[in-house]
Amino acid sequence: MAGPRITAFDRARTFVILLVLLHHSVINYTYFGHGDAMRWLGFDLVVLFNDSFFMACMFFISGLFVCASLARGRSENFLGRRAWRLGVPFLVSIFVLMPIAYYPDFLRYHSPGITDFNFFDFWWYTLTIGPWSSGSAWFLWVLLVLDATAALLWVTARRVIEVSGQVIYTLRDRPMTAFAAFLVFSIGIYVPMHLIFGDSAWLVPGHYPLPIQTSRILLYAGYFFAGVGVGAVGLNAGVLAGNGWLVKRWMVWLAFALSFYSAIVLLVYAHHNWISNFKSPPLLWQTAYGIAFAAFSAAMTFTVPAFFLRFERSSFRLLDAMRPQAYGIYLLHFIPLIWLQYVVYDPAFPAIVKFAIVFAGTLSLSWAVTVWLRKIPIVARMI
Repeated sequence: MAGPRITAFDRARTFVILLVLLHHSVINYTYFGHGDAMRWLGFDLVVLFNDSFFMACMFFISGLFVCASLARGRSENFLGRRAWRLGVPFLVSIFVLMPIAYYPDFLRYHSPGITDFNFFDFWWYTLTIGPWSSGSAWFLWVLLVLDATAALLWVTARRVIEVSGQVIYTLRDRPMTAFAAFLVFSIGIYVPMHLIFGDSAWLVPGHYPLPIQTSRILLYAGYFFAGVGVGAVGLNAGVLAGNGWLVKRWMVWLAFALSFYSAIVLLVYAHHNWISNFKSPPLLWQTAYGIAFAAFSAAMTFTVPAFFLRFERSSFRLLDAMRPQAYGIYLLHFIPLIWLQYVVYDPAFPAIVKFAIVFAGTLSLSWAVTVWLRKIPIVARMI
């Protein structure tokens, strides 16, 4: 079950993390983000593209390796490893990294009467009163909860995981059927939540940094356990086998993804130009957008691993160089990101120039610090 590492999945994970950095680097220069005065509409299209699939895809990729990890030892050992790799970094993020990262926001947008706050005053104010943000670390606590749920299922109802894996395995030679099933599954777990809660609602317990986007709770959980099912029968001979039909048809999934993304863009254009009540679009539009969103997410979740499996023997120098540091970059990138946005806020540089400074600086600084931190053995075992 364990087997060697599969380079394609390492690259897929690193690619999504690179998209996370890209997403966070451009969002301040979008009309949607309402951040910097310098904006470019093209960045809105980048944010729309990323936000419509990348975290769901990350949960799917994370689920692929759960069964192999559980099969190697006891479930409590699995949970101990996940707590070390996810729980400890999450605590470090919310108590140390995110306060440091968000301090520039306080300096620029502070409320009247608290202008004399130094960093330690701000840190205490954040923890006791809020807002207390987890930044990109929200993914860690959600993934840890899902891992714990999978471990519980492994102990109490392993047969459910095995049967789901076998059902998915039967589709290994029927890629269009597999895609259609995943498409229906995606629509079913996302659209009802989207219609009930909308996409702007976040579930946040009090002021504690445990947020999750309400409409995507089932989407993230569903994609994670879909990954668990795919990985339950092994990755080298199942649906995602390197020589399988699903991988060979990566261009088909990409074509589907681009078509669904075009539908999303068209619906967003209609929302901004043809719908009079912008804040309350009609049910037909909301339903159509939810279906297009779920379909694009499904298509991209097929496309990304299929592409990297299809070209596993090709060279991807940036991703391969970044891979050992990818997790650390994900954890650390908010600090240079927000501080660099703060530094370039006032100068009247074009939006593309500001983005280039922020993206290049964020990637290089978080990469360099991760390399340095990984020289410490206890940290290297964590990230």
